[in-house]
Amino acid sequence: MGGKHLKVTPWALWTILSFFLCGVLHGQDLQECCQDGRDQALERHDCTILPFISISHTCRIVQAQCCAAAVGDQLCDKGMTMAKKQGACERPFFSGQPWETKISKMCCDCCMLGLITASQASSCELQGLFLERQCTHTAKTCCGINSAEEPKQTVTKPAASFTTKPSEGSDGCRGANCSQWCVGNGICACLDGYQLQNDGVSCVDSNECLTGNHNCVYGQVCINTEGSFRCQRETSCGTGYELRNDNDCHDIDECTLGSHNCGPDFVCNNTAGSFRCYPKESCPIGYIQDAVGNCNDVNECVAYASPCQPGETCSNTEGSYTCPRNKIPCGRGYHLIEDGTRCEDVDECRIGNVCGVHGCVNLVGTYRCECRNGFIFNSITKLCEDINECRHYPVQLCAHKCENTEGSYKCSCTIGFKLTPDGRSCEDVNECEANPCSQECANVYGSYQCYCRRGYQLSDIDGIACEDIDECALPTGGHVCSYRCSNAPGSFYCTCPPTGYALAHNGRTCQDIDECAAGIHTCSVSESCFNIQGGFRCLSFACPQNFRQAAQGSGSHALTNLRCIKSCHPHDISCNISPVHTITHTSLSLPTFRDFHEPEEIVFLRTLTAANSAVPDATDVFFDIQSADDQSSFDVVKRTHHGMIMGVVRQVKPIIGPRDLVIEVAMNYIKSRVVSHRNIVIINVFISEFWF
Repeated sequence: MGGKHLKVTPWALWTILSFFLCGVLHGQDLQECCQDGRDQALERHDCTILPFISISHTCRIVQAQCCAAAVGDQLCDKGMTMAKKQGACERPFFSGQPWETKISKMCCDCCMLGLITASQASSCELQGLFLERQCTHTAKTCCGINSAEEPKQTVTKPAASFTTKPSEGSDGCRGANCSQWCVGNGICACLDGYQLQNDGVSCVDSNECLTGNHNCVYGQVCINTEGSFRCQRETSCGTGYELRNDNDCHDIDECTLGSHNCGPDFVCNNTAGSFRCYPKESCPIGYIQDAVGNCNDVNECVAYASPCQPGETCSNTEGSYTCPRNKIPCGRGYHLIEDGTRCEDVDECRIGNVCGVHGCVNLVGTYRCECRNGFIFNSITKLCEDINECRHYPVQLCAHKCENTEGSYKCSCTIGFKLTPDGRSCEDVNECEANPCSQECANVYGSYQCYCRRGYQLSDIDGIACEDIDECALPTGGHVCSYRCSNAPGSFYCTCPPTGYALAHNGRTCQDIDECAAGIHTCSVSESCFNIQGGFRCLSFACPQNFRQAAQGSGSHALTNLRCIKSCHPHDISCNISPVHTITHTSLSLPTFRDFHEPEEIVFLRTLTAANSAVPDATDVFFDIQSADDQSSFDVVKRTHHGMIMGVVRQVKPIIGPRDLVIEVAMNYIKSRVVSHRNIVIINVFISEFWF
């Protein structure tokens, strides 16, 4: 809204009147204290820390309260303007401290109450509402204003906006001499847009644009007018110009305002939109003054087109210039004659040894050298330069390497060759004639090769000496011999363990000695000798109670394998119901498996039971290891062989010999899910210390 309400609201008026009695005591001084407080409020000073204008405590109270009343009026006016303009009173719409926005929002809400009351054609007295005194006054004020008739564009404010005015002829205002109007009891007040002076009578215009008491929106500029202000669209004038009341851009006279930066030795001259600095003192002829005021020499030869006469050359000097006459220039290969009128040829072949050991031929303005063989004349440097025959000749001059020399060249051969009498070709050198190798030598084209006899190798250091090969230390040395390898000059030999083995005819493999077959064992007559790898065992097997020995076979292993068949007494019930039918003892010799990576199959248990899993009530066989070593190093798996069920005993973990183990395997025959009978196989396993 362009218009404003009267600044002296009933709230402010009450504050002023409340100090009227003190004003009676102090006279005109209290009016000055009040006006100073209101002025401080318009300048946005903190009302709690105002500069005191009197030592009177009463004056300080009046000054602070008038300041607070003026601040409250301003904040309340903002709230009333927001209610009438936008019809919304949200706290974020107001700027300032929390206590400031609280006052503005209260006046905005109370004004909205008055506007709504007016729109409903209700009484503005607000009967029955116990509102705060300031809120009641604000609501009545907004209720009595027809907001629909207020202009929406910001225009010049009316001179005043108030509802009642005391009569000038009232007893309280006689003789007050107020410049605008009197509120009673001799107290003067000003119309909206003016502020009371220190004399308490005069009113001067209030610049709303400086105090912030305008309502110009973004994009508009506030322009103060007498008793009011107006909002005008903002115009950018640019540097050096300012916008005035006529909305035109006017040049700023920086020289008059003193906003220029000309030094003390310069004079400021205003120009349109800017200014220029001119030095106060001038420089002598031949010099020019720079922006700082220094006098610098003028180069007349550059500054002027033709400062000298034809035939003269301009030469700049400090503060002036000279014009010496030109001299006749002679080109390369010519010199000026004595009178200086013309140039003649120079005979370079006479004035100096320009070609050295080569011939010289004078030419007009120059010369050339007649070069000897192996040299060529360079017309740029005027010298005889060596010809690099190794690079420029199209044919190969040397068989191997060509080296350029002064005026000629020479040939050489690579290592392993020598130059022939023609000085160009190369032939191979037989290095083996000098016996460079420690054992054998073979001449090759351009070099030689040393090699060694069997069991030796060529040295990596000189490639000549032969060193013994330690066959036992080679990466494959562990597989050269079965047991132990011993190196020898140019060869090696193998050995076997001291007992139980003998070296084979190949000199590397260790073979087991069958002590049982050779008759060199120590077994008694009642024991059976069983040969194992690296030794033998004396075995003696017997059938347990209620079992009898089956017929023995023939051969060397007849006594080392024993088969016992169940044989019960007719009245022995526990023996008859026992499922075990046979117990078989067998023996097995195994090495210590080297590089054990997967299970080793050691025993195959064949049966005469057909693998008929699909036939109902067919007999099936399940294998189970009942006892072995503590590490569970063995297992048994079920397989089919030629249609028959077979069990395979496997070693599944590595075992380091020598060790003697006993494995007991149960063969359970199942029919109709019941064990019909069981056969026990006891395997005596003898593991050797070695892998062979």
